[in-house]
Amino acid sequence: MSDPILELKNVRTHFAVHRGFGRMRAAGFVKAVDGVSLVVERGEVLGLVGESGCGKSTLARTILQLVPATEGTIVLEGRNLTAASAPEVTAARRRLQMVFQDPYASLNPRMTVFAALAEPMLVHRVCAPAAVPAQVAELMQRVGLAPRLLQKYPHEFSGGQRQRIAVARALALRPTIIVADEPVSALDVSVQAQILNLLSQLVREMNLTLIFIAHDLSVVKHISDRVAVMYLGKIVELGRATDVIERPRHPYTQALVSAIPRTDPDAERFRQRIVLAGDPPSPLHPPAGCAFHPRCPFAQEKCRLAVPALAPLADSREVACIRVEEI
Repeated sequence: MSDPILELKNVRTHFAVHRGFGRMRAAGFVKAVDGVSLVVERGEVLGLVGESGCGKSTLARTILQLVPATEGTIVLEGRNLTAASAPEVTAARRRLQMVFQDPYASLNPRMTVFAALAEPMLVHRVCAPAAVPAQVAELMQRVGLAPRLLQKYPHEFSGGQRQRIAVARALALRPTIIVADEPVSALDVSVQAQILNLLSQLVREMNLTLIFIAHDLSVVKHISDRVAVMYLGKIVELGRATDVIERPRHPYTQALVSAIPRTDPDAERFRQRIVLAGDPPSPLHPPAGCAFHPRCPFAQEKCRLAVPALAPLADSREVACIRVEEI
């Protein structure tokens, strides 16, 4: 039975660009997120993938209201965040937390681990002040770190340990949704697996909903239930992780999947890469029609004229392509 916890309806996040000296003049808008509609189910792991600059991180920050949406609505557990007051957004952030890409940059170097984990509990009054030390120690154990490390500072930990602390801080307010913005891209491969396994374990044990952002599809396949593929501010394919990664339908998704290395040496030797021509268009001046058509090997004249909407396919996925009936 469907149990949506987060709903995005036609969300757009545009940034004004100004040029000139002294008296600045408007030169247009960077369309970082350009019409995203999405429903996230309670307890699922949604992978969000795409090239750098496609709008993944901006969408994450818009969901958390760290960046205001230019248009559209974001509904969290029945509450419209885009129309909420500042105190209401602050209250909603107890239910919606983020894990950033660089754990060292997201932790205050002047605060001990104890202070970093205790601060959100005290600010949001999660529990009585006397109960905070026990709660902090429990968080450390939950993410696989010893409570005896609580008086240390961020620089005294490895990258993987710092990311575990960042995860613990996100859990401090007992959220229902965690948005993880490329949380393993700065870590060694062996440490990546540890953090991924930790996140999967927390999702199961704490009934969390996880939005996992990455550009590595092999990582996303390991952890996600569904995958949304973004290109130039729009979602171009959405469906079950196994369907999207093993049988991609959109030409852009096919190119991304073709770049995944194979563990089998024979399969790797005969892997056919799809190399896209040119660079992604500028979100300041996106092309007319389908944004992908300048790089698409199957582009037709109609691709230059109409913007394709996400259309449902028989296998319960959605694809934004004018050739949807042919692919």
